Amino acid sequence: MVTTADFRNGLCVEFEGDLYTIVSFQHNKTARGGATVRTKFKSLTSGRTREHTFNAGEKIQDARIERRPYQFLYKDDMGYNFMHGETFEQVSLQEEMVENKDLLKDSQQVYIIFHAEDERILGCELPQFVELAVTYTEPGLRGDTASSTALKPATLETGAEIRVPLFINTGDRIRVDTVERAYGERIK
Repeated sequence: MVTTADFRNGLCVEFEGDLYTIVSFQHNKTARGGATVRTKFKSLTSGRTREHTFNAGEKIQDARIERRPYQFLYKDDMGYNFMHGETFEQVSLQEEMVENKDLLKDSQQVYIIFHAEDERILGCELPQFVELAVTYTEPGLRGDTASSTALKPATLETGAEIRVPLFINTGDRIRVDTVERAYGERIK
């Protein structure tokens, strides 16, 4: 059991019959009432997000999950296939269980999430940053900025499209934030 004082981003809890991870939380103190904690959850089984407000000090059941490193092998009509690097165990996941699948490339290292009590696979997540090559983007023109954050669309080697700064050209390698699905930095 954990209390609201133990909340942190990424903490996994069992709440109302489902497994959730805490995306964000905020402590609120009103003048006359007691303190509350507004929490945003993401379901590990369905991927849906929801919000809930707890009273400060309220207890909730924590859940043990494990993130195990796997390597992406290939995609076929059965789903996405991964292999554990040490045991060579292979698992196949349905398309809806793979997060940000359009940023996934061959031999990419990922984390398969398991529920520790019953060894059930809950999903697959990419590392926070992945390095990808830009296969196509329009050239950025000097003085083509209407605001301080001028961005243009770019197609990556996996087929994903994100927005990048004007100085990025076709052939550049960039680091992409998989959580925000946004440009991180250019790799030299």
